[in-house]
Order: sequence, then structure tokens, then C-alpha cells
Amino acid sequence: MRSARIPLVLATALVVAVTLTGCAEEKKAAAPQLPERTCFGVFTRADLEPLMGYGDSVEVSGPVDARLTAERRSATCSVYVDGRGRALVTATRQPLGQSFVWPPTDPAPDPLPLGDKGIVWQTGARVALTCNGPKDSFELELGLSGSVEHMKPGTSQALFTALMTKFLASARQQTQCGV
Repeated sequence: MRSARIPLVLATALVVAVTLTGCAEEKKAAAPQLPERTCFGVFTRADLEPLMGYGDSVEVSGPVDARLTAERRSATCSVYVDGRGRALVTATRQPLGQSFVWPPTDPAPDPLPLGDKGIVWQTGARVALTCNGPKDSFELELGLSGSVEHMKPGTSQALFTALMTKFLASARQQTQCGV
């Protein structure tokens, strides 16, 4: 009789464990809903989804565009999921002849063949270029970084390269770099 109770207890424990696991997975599997276009109107929902992870709410802060001028020298877009930073997109304009200083990353970044100087690493990418606009010339720096904890290892650099390629094309147009 005792042996019949053990399987029943084990079966009950297994049902409870599966039920609790199912609830946890159901809650964890919910991806937050991003706006259709975000971060200066450059990125689609699908572009940034790999960086978002799981959560209930998304908050995006930043201007609607990256139209930089001598008066408006920078623009920053931040994307938060449940209050945690998931993506940061920046554009900075400065007078011609000044150089951008990039802090070291660990491990060292790989070169990115975009702009005058570009680098990509596991959690982001940067590009600097000289722009000859219709009214003046200036230096432009673009930066992307994001949370890669929910991504398959080894895939983030390709994502940041694709995101930066798209951002660079849009930023050139929005800042009138070379237009």
C-alpha cells in the first residue's frame, strides 16, 4: 500500500511543479510591445526586439529625430523595459577638427568599416565621420549600445553592425551630412 502512495505523491508534486513552471514561463515569455518605429524614427520594432528581453512595460525617451545643428549638438534615445535600460542610441555633432574620445572596451572592439572610423563590440557600436553639409562642415559621432543578455551568444556583433548601418544612413540624411 505504501508503494502506491509514493507514486501518487510524486505525481502530485510533478503536476504542481509543471503548473508552477508553466506559470513562470508564461509570464517570462511575454515580450514588451515596442512602438512600430522608435529612436529618431530609425528603427522598427523588429530591429530592436532582440535587445528587449522580457517584461511588461516599455518606455522610450528622446526626441523624434536626430536633426543636429550648431545649436542642437546631441540627441539621445533610451529604451527601458520595466525600468531597466535595454537600448541607448546617441548622435553627437561637434565642430570640425575636434576628435571623439572612445573609452576602452573589454574585450577590445573589432573594426567596423563604416564612416571614417567605426568599432563594434559585444554590447554596442560607434561610428565617427566628417560631414560636409550644405552650410558647414562638422564631426558626427553615432553610438549604439544595448542589453544582450537575452541573445544567443556570438550574435550581438552582427546585430549591432546591422543596426549601425541603418542608423548611419538615416543620421546622414537627418543631419544633412554630405547632402
